[in-house]
Amino acid sequence: MEANSFNPFSLEGKTILVTGASSGIGQVAAVYCSRMGARVVLTARNQYRLQKTFDELAPVEGGHCQFLADLTSDDDVNRLLGELPALDGAVLCAGNSVTLPLQFGTRDRFDVMFEVNFFSPVELMRLMYKKKILKKGASVVLMASIGGTHSYMPGNGVYGASKAALNSVMKYAAREYAARKVRVNSICPGMVDTPLIHRGVITDEQLAEDAKKYPLGRYGRPEDIASGVVYLLSDASSWLTGHDLVIDGGFSI
Repeated sequence: MEANSFNPFSLEGKTILVTGASSGIGQVAAVYCSRMGARVVLTARNQYRLQKTFDELAPVEGGHCQFLADLTSDDDVNRLLGELPALDGAVLCAGNSVTLPLQFGTRDRFDVMFEVNFFSPVELMRLMYKKKILKKGASVVLMASIGGTHSYMPGNGVYGASKAALNSVMKYAAREYAARKVRVNSICPGMVDTPLIHRGVITDEQLAEDAKKYPLGRYGRPEDIASGVVYLLSDASSWLTGHDLVIDGGFSI
């Protein structure tokens, strides 16, 4: 192999599923995977935004595909599983957040957050492994957070608990799925500038002030996280499993 053609981060020949692909980290991760040569399977709930992501994908042999699905719906999940091709990797990005003091963290608030951030990705991962949709040697990337795993800021308890649970299951799955050489890792981002943080709960002034707490002087961008996704999907990380990759601009130190 010529030196200038060597790229252990290439995803050529791989088929990758990306959930939550209609916005934020999932959207950019899908585009990055396509640019690295992967055939990408997209899924999300919003058809218009999903199509916008699909239109941004770099062309590859065999073409990409997209499926509209609500991963909290058993019917949608079963339909998706019936349509998925064999996968070399999966990036489970679909999720939600809430800023809420624990004194207002009622059971129904926890239930809603866990349904989206924990139960849905875990059930999809479980069934893809059980049905052998994940090929031998596949790589699964779960989108966790430093919230609940490395950082414990006031108002973040409901969200952080769901992500901490997801991060814990990742490690158990990594141990068990290693029997088929399926790797499972997570990414724990710090605050990333996506539509989720611009919903009016926190003002732009508060966000700007909070960003100063990061040693690198800014919030993350979806591109920062997408690069980590590519690494965990690629052969460059072939001896890495059960790891939570912190990408947080130095916040946790």
